Amino acid sequence: MLKEETENIKKGPRFPHTYAILLAVVIISAALSYVIPAGEFERVEVNERTEVVPDSYSTVEQSPVSFFDLFKSIPAGLVDGGEIIFYIFLVGGAFGVIRATGAIEAAIQKIMVTVRGNEKLMIPVIMFAFSVLGFTTGMSEEAIIFVPIGIVLATALGYDALVGTAMVTLGAASGFIGGMLNPFTVGIAQEIAELTIFSGWEFRAVIYLLVLGSGIWYVMHYARRVKNDPESSIIFDESESGQVNFTEDVMNFNELKKRHIFILLTFFLGIVINVYGIFQHGWFLTELSANFFLVGIIAGFVGGMKVNDIFDAFIEGMKLVVYGAIIVGFARAILVVLESGVIIDTIINSMSGVLDYLPKSISVLGMLVIQVIINFFIPSGSGQAVTTMPIMTPIADLQEIPRQIAVLAYQYGDAITNTIIPTSASLMGVLAVSGIPYIKWVKFVWKITLTWLGIAALALVVATILNIT
Repeated sequence: MLKEETENIKKGPRFPHTYAILLAVVIISAALSYVIPAGEFERVEVNERTEVVPDSYSTVEQSPVSFFDLFKSIPAGLVDGGEIIFYIFLVGGAFGVIRATGAIEAAIQKIMVTVRGNEKLMIPVIMFAFSVLGFTTGMSEEAIIFVPIGIVLATALGYDALVGTAMVTLGAASGFIGGMLNPFTVGIAQEIAELTIFSGWEFRAVIYLLVLGSGIWYVMHYARRVKNDPESSIIFDESESGQVNFTEDVMNFNELKKRHIFILLTFFLGIVINVYGIFQHGWFLTELSANFFLVGIIAGFVGGMKVNDIFDAFIEGMKLVVYGAIIVGFARAILVVLESGVIIDTIINSMSGVLDYLPKSISVLGMLVIQVIINFFIPSGSGQAVTTMPIMTPIADLQEIPRQIAVLAYQYGDAITNTIIPTSASLMGVLAVSGIPYIKWVKFVWKITLTWLGIAALALVVATILNIT
């Protein structure tokens, strides 16, 4: 199915490949090392983390990056980002095994069938279920496989395919935006910012509830309108012409069995153990990766899989995340070039100088805007974290803004616009499967996207006032 989705996506408008964009940025960064004055800040160790000393910037001897060093930065970036890259691979592999057992599909389908016939419960329950997967596993592309199920159920209840698509994708997006336990965005960004992984989850949880609640209300409001007047559906013409048509019987899906329940309990127990290890024993990416790997193996055996089948599924799971994992190395190459050319501190000093004239609350909004713009070109959450956090972290220090808030600005800037930008592979895959034209989707989703950006902006201002750390 993924191959067919990819082929459908390729038929649409072609944007520069994310890897091509990153390589272009690496080349530009190398060229800038000949133009931008080299300079450095003094750095000191404070509470086991490296911080920039304000007003310590000074110019140093120019160190331009050579042509061959430019290309050496790619393997160097892959090596530097190795811990993060293999963390992504191992988590993806574990999730691949869990998916292969059918436990997640069976649980979601059980929820959908249970609430069938009760329209008032269906949308909030299903959106909440997917949001949990969003803030624990970073569900994004994985949501594609559930979209046909959502569409079948929604249309059976008198809604349209947009409702079925939205309650799956916007549900997962709500959790992804919340990110309390998302290892691919918050976890990586906090690791780079030298913060305790998943710290600040309480504040994130509050914002998550606001995002999820507004998303549920938005989808339910549209669903009621379509229920009362089918011709008011944004995709009414597509539905009439048969472009959006799923005929699968939702009652034929796999039954939720005891082994599925044990697998899901194993998965959530693994998350609980990770959180405990982080806060009680200082676990980091190596320990988290090991635990996820163990959870995947146990889930496979509980699911009745043979050893070879477990590792086949593990490899398939890693294949699904290879795009985002290797992006980390390419993004890291940008940092390698900027550091080799000794110009990263000059850029930081210049950006900080601009923000000096702005109140802190406005500065954090500027960070959000920068992340939103970058997300259009680097829609990978982990790739964007590796690209921007090494710059945003010292800027936050110079502006006396808590690093946690810089992570929040990255987190919201990365996640929210994934629901609307055409460079998002997960979004375009969802639309390819559902048969919903991109323009029609934009017409449906733009208001809730702006609402979520407004919530994020308000959250950053409040976090700044409360000095969230």
